[in-house]
Amino acid sequence: MMGNSILIYVICREENLHSPMYILMSLLCAVHICNVNTIIPRMLLGLAFHLNQISLNACLTQMFLIYFGITLWSNILLVMALDRYVAICKPLRYLEIVNKTLLSHLAAAGLLRSGCVVLPIVLLASQVRFCGSNIIRNFVCENMALLLLACSDISRIKTLGMLMRALIVFMDIGLILVSYTLILRAALRISSGSIRNKALHTCGTQLLIVFVGYFCALLSSIVYRAGKSVSQDVHNLLSGIYFILPATVDPIIYGVRVKGIRQCIQKLLRTRVAIKDS
Repeated sequence: MMGNSILIYVICREENLHSPMYILMSLLCAVHICNVNTIIPRMLLGLAFHLNQISLNACLTQMFLIYFGITLWSNILLVMALDRYVAICKPLRYLEIVNKTLLSHLAAAGLLRSGCVVLPIVLLASQVRFCGSNIIRNFVCENMALLLLACSDISRIKTLGMLMRALIVFMDIGLILVSYTLILRAALRISSGSIRNKALHTCGTQLLIVFVGYFCALLSSIVYRAGKSVSQDVHNLLSGIYFILPATVDPIIYGVRVKGIRQCIQKLLRTRVAIKDS
């Protein structure tokens, strides 16, 4: 929460960071904050005060918010890849192509796409008949964790969930990899060493963010499909890593590797120290 909030504050405060790339970074941090607030408060209440009960409607709402946030996060990473592609492969037309109108349209498309992907899964889960145990063996209302309590046939919902996840993951990862492949090819053709290194550094930062997020998602999905061969504690651990690790790591990566943000944070800290000393 602190890392993402600091990045948003720095980007909003510094006018030289009001470019599309940094705006997208701040949106990514805002999505992380929303995702964490969807999960962590209820988890902490359960651990500290044993307030573990949740209604079915609240569980479905939490499921919708979790998957909506994750899908929106993937959409933002895709837009960031396209932004870097235009910036490096078509630098003379960057300001003409990537403008506020395009960003607002892409943001609206990302929200609509996230809703269209997640809403059918939640609606189908709400129609399942639950007649067995009412104990979810997880600290969040994940789709599979809830469906394990169902008495009716859930094969259709499981198939839809896998198709939706495959659609989002493979489509987004494919487009992201294509974008960065073209970026790397264009960067290697740049004659100026400093500009080429800057382009490669930017690609490396974004690919690191993409790798952390999608690797956690893939690992969690594989373990869930493994079923009873993996203990419930491992399920919960990997779910925690999947939901929380990207939100923790991303602001650190941006704060350390992105020069503009790093310099602004250092400047802000020096100003605070100087005010305190005076």
